[in-house]
Amino acid sequence: MFTTGLLLRKYAWLGCLLLLAGGWLQPGQAYGQSASIDSLRNRIKPLLQAKQYGAAADVYVRLGGMYQTLYGYNKHSIGCYFNSLNYAQRAGDSTAYYNTHLIIGDYYSQDPFLQSNAEQHLNKALTYFARIQNMAKVIECRLAIANMRQRREPMAKNLITELRKTEQMCSQYHETYFQAYALNLLATTYLRSKRPDSAQYFANRSLTMATKLDTKWLIALNHFYLGIVDQFRDRSQEAIASYKKSYEIAESQKNITMMQELSKHTADSYSRLGNYQQAYVFALKAMDFTNQFYNSEQTKSIRLHELNNRISTLAVKKKLIEEQNRHQHTLNMVLIAVLIISVFGVIALFLLRGQQKLITHQQTVIAQQQIKELELKSLRAMIEGQEGERSRIARDLHDGLGIQLSRIKLFVEAHQELLPLSVKDPLNQFLDDACVETRLISNDLRPYALSMFGLIPALEDLVQKLNLVNETRLFLEHYGQLPVLGDEASVMIYRVIQELLNNALKHAHARFITVQVMTDEERALISVEDDGLGGDFENTFHSGNGIINVKTRIAYLGGQVIWQSRPEKGTSVLISLPMQRLTKGDTPPVYADPAPAHEPLAVSTA
Repeated sequence: MFTTGLLLRKYAWLGCLLLLAGGWLQPGQAYGQSASIDSLRNRIKPLLQAKQYGAAADVYVRLGGMYQTLYGYNKHSIGCYFNSLNYAQRAGDSTAYYNTHLIIGDYYSQDPFLQSNAEQHLNKALTYFARIQNMAKVIECRLAIANMRQRREPMAKNLITELRKTEQMCSQYHETYFQAYALNLLATTYLRSKRPDSAQYFANRSLTMATKLDTKWLIALNHFYLGIVDQFRDRSQEAIASYKKSYEIAESQKNITMMQELSKHTADSYSRLGNYQQAYVFALKAMDFTNQFYNSEQTKSIRLHELNNRISTLAVKKKLIEEQNRHQHTLNMVLIAVLIISVFGVIALFLLRGQQKLITHQQTVIAQQQIKELELKSLRAMIEGQEGERSRIARDLHDGLGIQLSRIKLFVEAHQELLPLSVKDPLNQFLDDACVETRLISNDLRPYALSMFGLIPALEDLVQKLNLVNETRLFLEHYGQLPVLGDEASVMIYRVIQELLNNALKHAHARFITVQVMTDEERALISVEDDGLGGDFENTFHSGNGIINVKTRIAYLGGQVIWQSRPEKGTSVLISLPMQRLTKGDTPPVYADPAPAHEPLAVSTA
């Protein structure tokens, strides 16, 4: 499970996501339900038609805040904030314009992928508000930048001094809300510096002020930090009590990420107390919240939105080029009419048009290539996030709960003569079942055979395990010599075949399923066939997440996939992949944090 050092390294990101759910940047702006999302959206079009851009910018900020209140970390809010930025600039409202920069900068600061973007927005806002002496906004900017800096490695040496100065400014200008948050950041910084006494002092001060202000997200965050302090001091029972208070607030606000992290820390505390049954329960809850979080796709939505913004910018540039071409064409026609009397004029016009077409073509090709590259980066970010989190969860299960269960098993076996027979046998059976369940979950998230022995042995292991638990018979056939594949290609091919087999077992009701892998020097062909019910893939192709995942991964590898199916005649899926892409050595691996290379969890049968 989690060690104290791991808690100190990981807790900061939970605070960031809780900040985002709480909307700390707008203390005086509570987005109630008096105006619905639809009513706000309906107000925007008339304002734009009347060219009331300032009012439209304000409505977009309110709409973004309402989306944030309802959905948490989402791409709709950031889209609204960028629209507000645009219309505030058109209205010439500098204060609204730089205030939106502040909101966007804090939004982006929660994601390490967008740290540079966040810093640009926050520095713009800080420079402006310092110039006009708006101290409340200066404090907001300083806190947002400090919140981002305290998560960097290594942490800045002068961060504590800067935070103390900001806290004094809050007291001087009577900004109680921001003073409570500044104290919370001081607690975070001292906790990361492994100074629990100072962390506890500032967390208690922040909690007192947050309770008076009834700021739920800050109350929950302080309870969480106090639980970290108790765990650091090996007071697991007190830590669980603090985590429970924080969990109740997170649950009321439907903050899945907060509940996920709290479940993991609670499992760790129960493990330290020796209550492994409760530790196992909370570990499963943490895994369930992780799955819910990834199904909602909130983690990657902002990253993908930023990449989509770049794609949209390139698309706008392309339209501008096309518009320039139309104007140029009109100009060329005028030149033809004027210079028709001169042969030299005709020749000059011809050369001008030829050169313009060549430049336009080159610009169009470059724009299309950049769009494709950004789409590829977007897809890579999504896949790396999914596979990396699977690997991390598998490692945590294996090295944490799995090792603890094995230790319990060995201890029981060493002292089984002290236990009565009526207790010993059920206890051994319960431990064996828990070990098997942990191993199955860990292996499903990150197959051990794939890491150690390659694709074909991993597929053989997968087919063997599925045959043990299903009435449908599965067969694996391999033809040709498969070269050593890159880690990324092996994982993607394994996930695709695993998805196809799971779909066939779940929906086809087949008697037999056959997987064939055929390779030569140029291509790899993969066939998955069953004799089940068949299906209408023309109508279900765009609605099935499993089929979309298969198509996305195969397209990423440069391959093609074909579905053939008839009712009551079974289904055949044929995949063709270029061998050069599969064995390419310069492709970075999918797993950012690979699973351990030792043997999987052993289960004693004594």
